[in-house]
Amino acid sequence: MGLVKRGKIWWMNFTYDGRRVRRSTDTSDKRLAEAILAKVRVQIVEGKFFENPRLEDHTFEEMMGRYMRECSVAKSPKSATRDRGSLNHLLPLFGDMVLNEITPKLLARYKTQRRLEQAAPATINKELQLVRHAFNLAAREWEWCRENPMHRVSMEPVRNEVDRWLTLDEEDRLMAASSPWLRDAIVFALNTGMRQGEILNLQWQDVDFTRGTLVVMKSKNGTRRTIPLNTTVYALLAAKQATIGVSQGRVFTTPRGNSLKVRFLAREFCEARDRAGIPDFRFHDLRHTFATRLVQRGIDLYKVQRLLGHKTTHMTQRYAHHSPESLREGVKILESSSRFGTILTQSTEEPRGEVCNPLI
Repeated sequence: MGLVKRGKIWWMNFTYDGRRVRRSTDTSDKRLAEAILAKVRVQIVEGKFFENPRLEDHTFEEMMGRYMRECSVAKSPKSATRDRGSLNHLLPLFGDMVLNEITPKLLARYKTQRRLEQAAPATINKELQLVRHAFNLAAREWEWCRENPMHRVSMEPVRNEVDRWLTLDEEDRLMAASSPWLRDAIVFALNTGMRQGEILNLQWQDVDFTRGTLVVMKSKNGTRRTIPLNTTVYALLAAKQATIGVSQGRVFTTPRGNSLKVRFLAREFCEARDRAGIPDFRFHDLRHTFATRLVQRGIDLYKVQRLLGHKTTHMTQRYAHHSPESLREGVKILESSSRFGTILTQSTEEPRGEVCNPLI
């Protein structure tokens, strides 16, 4: 049992009953800190020390450990993996600190450090969102701290408009460079906008040929959604089922009929992309292409949001800059309701009858 100085403040640092305890004495006076420590010793001897536990006992590492056990495990495998990756950057800096030591100033310094390490703004935001969520639980449900320091920390600005989609020429080249089974997956993605994982997990029982729809049983955000089939996708699925002669199991498999894994699909797609000479293009960009083409043809963002399965319009807004023509239709409505606009329209019409010549 002893004292440790952090900054100007003395902290008590000791182990009791197998538990490590860190508490601030709230003073920079060493003699006063020693007196406080002596009082704590008496409380321990009398068995009263843990009757009124202080908030400072819990460290950032303890908070994140509980978060991973209770919350992260309920997320999708991809999100849980991302949480573990974020902790690799967060724990070296904050791990041993007690929660009340972590201030907005320290979190802002962490943002600066990650920028210097050339981490993408979206990556930094994911790490900060993890901290914010954990602190929310620690303050509101676990009663481990009084407030969330992330409430005073701004997120990094992210420019996330989607500017990479497949042109028609690139699509032709990609199709020509792909094997038949991969071509089916690409056509399907371009016409449904489904995520890679959703496509690989699609079951035949999720396809309703009578209604011309399919159901994504579990999307990234944990909800179900129904997607209507256009003629291209309907014909593709009907031909696929007729060829294999089954109505159960996964829709997309390897050429040998085995379960199609993400790694196998990614490798085959990258090889076809490289043969087609299409740089900087991922399988996920087929989903971006689906949304971009819809918006460019004037489909409103609400419908695009429902088809993509976004819970809010925030993610769908990334495609808004592709819709100038739909915006043009909006301002054209004003032409019929504006008297001044009607006058201007009439003034531009071809003159009828005799024309007055000002030179006569």
